Amino acid sequence: MLIEIDEGSGFCFGVTTAIKKAEEELAKSDSLYCLGDIVHNGREVERLKKMGLTTVEHSDLDSLHDTQMLLRAHGEPPLTYMKAERQNIRLIDATCPVVLNLQKRIKKAYEEGGQIVIYGKNGHAEVVGLVGQTEGTAIVIENLDDAKKLDLSHDIQLFSQTTKSLEGFREIVSYIESNMQEGAHFHYFDTICRQVANRIPNIVEFASKHDVILFVCGKKSSNGKVLYNQCLSVNPRTYMIDDPSEIDFSWFEGIESVGICGATSTPKWLMEECKRRIENEQT
Repeated sequence: MLIEIDEGSGFCFGVTTAIKKAEEELAKSDSLYCLGDIVHNGREVERLKKMGLTTVEHSDLDSLHDTQMLLRAHGEPPLTYMKAERQNIRLIDATCPVVLNLQKRIKKAYEEGGQIVIYGKNGHAEVVGLVGQTEGTAIVIENLDDAKKLDLSHDIQLFSQTTKSLEGFREIVSYIESNMQEGAHFHYFDTICRQVANRIPNIVEFASKHDVILFVCGKKSSNGKVLYNQCLSVNPRTYMIDDPSEIDFSWFEGIESVGICGATSTPKWLMEECKRRIENEQT
């Protein structure tokens, strides 16, 4: 039975950089705080925890003083930086450059005036950081139904969370363009990361080539849910797992090929562990 790992799956540039920074810091010190899970993958978080990385939440910040803390790729709102400075917390900023650039653009647009609208997932770490650039005034829309609730009699500047789908963004742009009221202006900015967006056509092609797909992904990953559903749309024998122990070998009865792929938050070593478990069962 052929077992193939998708070369295009695995950590995106931003996540790779954040993990590298954490590893470099832990090589110099045996402990480091990280604000939120460094990546939405439990196995990778556990690996780094064993190296000394401690995950904290925003509610823990008041109790931290005179220490160091890593900011993950998702980015943070300005209030986090202000609080860290007050409490003498040295920040290791691993915000993805694409996200950082988007934060700056949203802040500039907010200062110029007009309603800021962000296409993204409410409560997602990246979106919290983006909304923070507007002093909490940006409107977050998750889908076309949310867009239909917007007041289109006022000027709107539309941005997108970097990991949202291009198709969904274009659908929302088309609706707003067609329904803006006279005298109101609409400007939109395609701020979707192409490294992430381009994974959809690539992973769909990969999923269609194999009899069974193992989609390896942490349960918290928003990007993972999107890519998993794309695989499922072309291959109904797609199974989401976040650990090799979840593999059910009855899935492979009578088939010739298995494809293993994952999200931008899935480490390559975890996909390789899944492949080894299947190979060991075959021998």
